[in-house]
Amino acid sequence: MKLLVVEDNLQLSTNIKSYLSEEGYVCEVTDTYHQAIDKLYAFSYDLVALDLMLPDGTGLDLLRVIKDKFPQMGVLIISAKNALDDKLTGLNLGADDYLAKPFHLSELHARLRAIFRRRNQEGNDLVIFNEISVNVNTFEIKVGDTLLDLTRKEFELIHYLVINKNRLLTKQSIAEHLWGDYMDAADSFDFVYQHIKNIRKKISQAGGKDYIQTVYGVGYKFKEEE
Repeated sequence: MKLLVVEDNLQLSTNIKSYLSEEGYVCEVTDTYHQAIDKLYAFSYDLVALDLMLPDGTGLDLLRVIKDKFPQMGVLIISAKNALDDKLTGLNLGADDYLAKPFHLSELHARLRAIFRRRNQEGNDLVIFNEISVNVNTFEIKVGDTLLDLTRKEFELIHYLVINKNRLLTKQSIAEHLWGDYMDAADSFDFVYQHIKNIRKKISQAGGKDYIQTVYGVGYKFKEEE
């Protein structure tokens, strides 16, 4: 999953990024309203963790932009402002959940995962596509009854393809989703091809079909065989 943290407390944002990176997230951090706007228009995120108090604007204004321009993104408000009015305003504007500071990072993680499941997996930990099953709780992928031996990035890549089945994913969007925004400056995305090649081989060796369609010069689709 790819997350944008909008938080002006440097120590907190650093701790969040460190913790969630260890949990497999691609985590980007910004501390101002305008920097957040720039990132939202430049890159794609699954989730946004949003502080209400920013030095150059309000998180509620940013939430309005997200809901208008990027409705596919899940939003978790994180704020020291624990007043009922702020919570209700954020939820009424379309935020998925609200977490008051201080909080445990494990709870933050659980809230984000719950939002992602509701939005992308109908609330389930298990995503199934024909003979392929993806368990986002145990980070395991099976082809039939065969458990695949995968790196964390290979797991994330298969998961990303499956939940975006029938959609064209560019090489750049795959690279940014798995490795972060700095990949935008990469001269070549050949490493994406190598990862696709690896997971194709592992799925095939386990008896699975090849659902990855190459759109030459652009990217890949995960779809039923024609």
